Amino acid sequence: MLKKVVFIDGVRTPFLKSGTDYMDLMSYQLGQYAIKSLLDKTGVDPNEIDRVIYGNVISNVKTENVAREAAVTAGIPVKAPCNTVKQACISANQAISNAMDTIQLGRADVIISGGVECTSDTPIGYTKEMRKKLFQAQKLSSTMDYIKFATTLRPSDFLPDRPAVAEFITGRTMGQDCEILAQKFGVTREEQDELAAASHQNAGKAFEKGLHDDIITVQLPPKFAPINKDNGVRGDTTVDKISKLKPAFDKYVGTITAANASFLTDGASAVLLTSEDKAKELGLQPKAELIDYIFTGGDLYDELLLGPAYSIGELLKKNKLTIADIDVWEIHEAFAGQVLANLKALESADWCKEKLGLDKAVGSIPKEKINAWGGSLSIGHPFGATGGRLLTMAANRLQKEGGQYAILAACAAGAHGTAMLIKKY
Repeated sequence: MLKKVVFIDGVRTPFLKSGTDYMDLMSYQLGQYAIKSLLDKTGVDPNEIDRVIYGNVISNVKTENVAREAAVTAGIPVKAPCNTVKQACISANQAISNAMDTIQLGRADVIISGGVECTSDTPIGYTKEMRKKLFQAQKLSSTMDYIKFATTLRPSDFLPDRPAVAEFITGRTMGQDCEILAQKFGVTREEQDELAAASHQNAGKAFEKGLHDDIITVQLPPKFAPINKDNGVRGDTTVDKISKLKPAFDKYVGTITAANASFLTDGASAVLLTSEDKAKELGLQPKAELIDYIFTGGDLYDELLLGPAYSIGELLKKNKLTIADIDVWEIHEAFAGQVLANLKALESADWCKEKLGLDKAVGSIPKEKINAWGGSLSIGHPFGATGGRLLTMAANRLQKEGGQYAILAACAAGAHGTAMLIKKY
């Protein structure tokens, strides 16, 4: 018999724009802050942690299994195995789902999950040609060998091989793919700007009300000034202000701008999952029960960012639920156009019939139920950490708003999507 999996609590560091206050940190250090703070908040003895499963996308070669470095430096005993999960923007979602499976099967009772990303610490290497030369240079031994090697080097060899947020198979950036998706579903620039402005305004109001109480305070040497708020949120943003920005990916007919697309972000999240029986044994009060999840893959050329629509449709169908049954929605905002295209897909009877095999549309999700405390467009999107934020925010909203069911969903590179169903405990 499968064990019932419950969400106890979650925390996250402030999500900061890349190149700002976390510039000198490595990913494991951000993860360390989150995991240590989660232990402090929940009061769980580190010796009770059976495992750490953490998401991460851009790996630093010095900390390839960043889950281990973050956990051990946060005080988790070395006896607890740790592994890092990578699935682009849904890495933390996958890590949490893996933790859920592990607990359900009785292979662990207490797991810390979530994820971390420090794009400020992105490793930048040499070109393939230069790497080949350096590899061959390992065999050099004499002074003359090194002199001969030096004569083979060219100024171009020292140019960095800069990474790009692009799909390897298609060669397109996500912004370009979102432009394709927005045009396919008739998403206008005005609609995108309205959603982006709402994201910032909702986040700003939520901060004023103290609803983002999952954010921990980070203090960095040498000044140790407290960092306790996301620095991308602009609560006074208006549609009029952002409508003046020029398109970022297609300057002629494009609709995606710097304001209606998520920005590069550094941050970490951590969530505590246990079996229901273990929660009772440890005297922990769960916030939510993890019911089910779905992961999907789609067409890389036409529907790269449409994963949430596939996942939401399949998840509702599998659990015999409708949109009306769901009180809280947390949908990752990679782009405003991506969110709107997914919503339009779910509202389309033709799309739902062709792609999901349904006899009617899944339906319209009330916008007031989506990302009511802000989303990735305003809060930010650390690739490996966002899934932890989505779960924590969904559970906290259920508690605060009195709902019963929540769904959190996200898209990812590779035309992947995911959706998870949780229930208020």
